[in-house]
Amino acid sequence: MLQDVRHRFGGAVQVRFADQVDAVTRLLEGDDGVVVAARIVAEVADQAHGELLAQAGDLYRRTGHRLEVDRRNYRPLWRVAGPQLRSPLFALPGGFHPYVQVAAAVAVVGERAPRLVRMADPYPLLAHVFEVLDLTAAGWEYGRVRADVDGASLAHRLISTAQQLRAAMEEPPPLPPPARELMRRNNTIDVHDPASGQVVGGINLGAEMRPALLV
Repeated sequence: MLQDVRHRFGGAVQVRFADQVDAVTRLLEGDDGVVVAARIVAEVADQAHGELLAQAGDLYRRTGHRLEVDRRNYRPLWRVAGPQLRSPLFALPGGFHPYVQVAAAVAVVGERAPRLVRMADPYPLLAHVFEVLDLTAAGWEYGRVRADVDGASLAHRLISTAQQLRAAMEEPPPLPPPARELMRRNNTIDVHDPASGQVVGGINLGAEMRPALLV
């Protein structure tokens, strides 16, 4: 199932991202599906961290400027070196696309959170969800990634899934620093149509995260 999701879907497939997300979500059914969904989220978070480590190493070799890559909070890294970094979410070696397989996997994890917390340790998975949310927001703010409808949909799913996982856990952990920072803010980011580039709405991460996560 994992390889099917990896190879049948993605950015190179000539099908709308939203339609692919629906198809992957249907494929990830049952206990096997939720396990695969959790593996996708974990793989993406791990590979994104590895990609940023590689970029930081390359910058050090070229400039002599050493950068700290802390996966618990990527925002300081992006604030310092944002123009020199590329979002790692769009060139993952495993082939998963953030707006396709990742969006579907995140949705499945959230929808089946009560079952998942009985099958596996939810704490690392929740951390991975927050890592991907951190990278998504930092990419918009510092990494020259344009927020579009598909990206906003991913952010909505990440926030909802974080809420659902925390609600299913007996003792949810403290919110990570980047989440707390985003929740203190109240700025709206323009959301663009991916085809025309026109602004079609906005997303206020802080306003969405506060009622979802401050419980």
